[in-house]
Amino acid sequence: MTPKKHKGNKKYFQCEECLLYYKTKALAAQCKNFCRRHKSCNLKITKKAVTIH
Repeated sequence: MTPKKHKGNKKYFQCEECLLYYKTKALAAQCKNFCRRHKSCNLKITKKAVTIH
């Protein structure tokens, strides 16, 4: 299950492996799958990560 975080009225989804946040559950799942398979992050995926303050 992908962890969720609410900030205001927006919902963000976290990669369980590298702990980065994404705007969609699909991106978080892509990141998690890549991280698990390769034991590293994919720059094409991580550039879509968002910063939550």
